[in-house]
Amino acid sequence: MTKINVKGVIVSNDDADIYDWLGYDCVSPNQVEDVLNNSDEDIEVDIASGGGSVFAASEIYTMLKAYSGKVVVNIQGLAASAASVIAMAGDEINMSPTSQMMIHKASTISMGNADDFAHDSKMLDVMDQSIVNAYEAKTGMDRDDILQLMANETWMTAQDAVDKGFADNISAGSKTPQVVNAVSNQPILNSTAIAKIKTVLAKARDAKSKNEVETPINNKEKPTPSLKDQKLAILLGDEINGN
Repeated sequence: MTKINVKGVIVSNDDADIYDWLGYDCVSPNQVEDVLNNSDEDIEVDIASGGGSVFAASEIYTMLKAYSGKVVVNIQGLAASAASVIAMAGDEINMSPTSQMMIHKASTISMGNADDFAHDSKMLDVMDQSIVNAYEAKTGMDRDDILQLMANETWMTAQDAVDKGFADNISAGSKTPQVVNAVSNQPILNSTAIAKIKTVLAKARDAKSKNEVETPINNKEKPTPSLKDQKLAILLGDEINGN
C-alpha cells in the first residue's frame, strides 16, 4: 500500500511552505495529489491531526474519494475538526484504541458591519451543511442529528466512533500508541503571521539570488537578525527590522 500521512495542521497549498519553513508538520492538497498521481496501489492514510483549513480538507477528501483504488484510513491519535472530514473518505476506517475523533461546526474570524457578519453567518451555515455531507455519507445518520453533534462539539472515543458509524474498526494498536490530549499540537498561524513570514522568505530568496555576502559592521550598526531569530520574532509577534 502507498502511505499518505495527515499529520499536523491541514493547510492550503500556498501556506504549506510556511509551515515547512518553521519546521511544523502539515499536509496540503498538493502533497496528497502528488502521492495519488504516482500510485497505482491501494492507499493507506495515517491521521493524527487537530484539523485546519476546511477548504483544504474538502479538497483532500474529494481526491481520496475519487481515487480508483481502496483507501484505508488509520486514526492513530486524533482526528479532529477538518481531519475528521478527511477520515470520512476511507473505504475502511480503523481507530487505535487510544485515539479520539472530534466533530464541530465550522468557525471563522469576522470583522465589519452588520451586513458583513450576516454574510459570514450564512457562509458558515453553508459550510456546515457541506461538512454534514461527508459525515452523512459515511454514517447514514439523520442530518439534523449530525448537526446537533457538531453543535455540541462532540468528542468520541474509538468505541463511540464505531458505534455511531464514523469508523469501522478498532485496531489492535501498537505497543507504544500515540496519545493526543489536545485539539492540535501545532499552532495554526493567522494571516498576519503568514504575511510576515512570506516577507522574510522573499527577502532571503532575493538576497540569495544576488549572492549577497555579509560585510563587517561597525559598533553603531545592528547585525541583521538570523533566520532563526526572525522566526522567533514572528511567532512572538515582534517587529522584524523595524517593519
